[in-house]
Amino acid sequence: MADPSVTEAAPMAPDEGDFNDNDSSLGSEAGSETTSLAESILNYRKENGRTYHQYKDGKYHFPNDEDENERLDLQHHIFYLTLDGKLGLAPPTLDPELGGRVLDIGTGTGIWAIDFADEHPNVQVIGTDLSPTQPSFVPPNVNFIIDDFEDEWTFSQPFQYIHSRMMNTSVSDWDTYVKSCYENIKPGGYLELQEFALPLSDDGTLKDEQPLQQSMKLLGEAAAKANHAFYPLDDMKALLEKTGFKNVTAAKYKWASNSWPKDKKFKEIGIWNNKNISDGINGFLMAALTRALGWSQEAVEILCSKARKDLNDKSIHAYWPIIVVVGQKPEEES
Repeated sequence: MADPSVTEAAPMAPDEGDFNDNDSSLGSEAGSETTSLAESILNYRKENGRTYHQYKDGKYHFPNDEDENERLDLQHHIFYLTLDGKLGLAPPTLDPELGGRVLDIGTGTGIWAIDFADEHPNVQVIGTDLSPTQPSFVPPNVNFIIDDFEDEWTFSQPFQYIHSRMMNTSVSDWDTYVKSCYENIKPGGYLELQEFALPLSDDGTLKDEQPLQQSMKLLGEAAAKANHAFYPLDDMKALLEKTGFKNVTAAKYKWASNSWPKDKKFKEIGIWNNKNISDGINGFLMAALTRALGWSQEAVEILCSKARKDLNDKSIHAYWPIIVVVGQKPEEES
């Protein structure tokens, strides 16, 4: 019997009549409480043509340069489309009168934190990251700090809502991570995880020997070697329940590799995700493969070029699984 607390991803049928590789129809847009911002943190590590965070040097394999920051903002837009214009599925996202404190872990460019602060002016939003890449001019109820979530949490007050997005390949111990979130949420508050897994296809058109799948499996191998293995999406709901959260729900989605789906919404998400992955794959793989697996910069660039060809191939019906898991911390007993 199906679990009513789990919403499965809707099936995606290929658009058999779409053989046009030009997706320009959508327009040209597709084109602290811990550590202060010391000068040393701003001296980014430069490696293989990309820049990386200096604080906790080497811990996170994705870059922090302008190309990656633009990709992160695009990724935020894809989530916005996926969730039908919402910033999340937890009840606090729908309460414009929400007060208290909200934490955005791994805030990146800070775009989610800024949007949430704009929609909830009575909330104090704190965004944390290893890189100080957030803008200087932000809403007055937003504060960004440089922090490592795997260090001891030292926040002075608990949060009404903790938002965590795309942390797979960044977390070394998910049990500890979710426990830290639980301990820093007010009774009755919420945790929301928005996560991804390596690509799949439902019809077998994504094959192991194809460069796209090879590149993603190498990413998984490198992440595991760096002690940041992918956590299975289907286990995340149980993880929250084991930690003590109640009313846990899971909603599953699919981000297509290009415009291959027939459905209009899935097609639009696929167009944007094609740019997301095409622009991001060098950053996904460069440090991961050169540091963890001993690849050369040239070899990574060649693999990226081949993978992009698969990414643009509409006969390959690949998609990235996405899950949104929400759990509530029980109210204190009277």
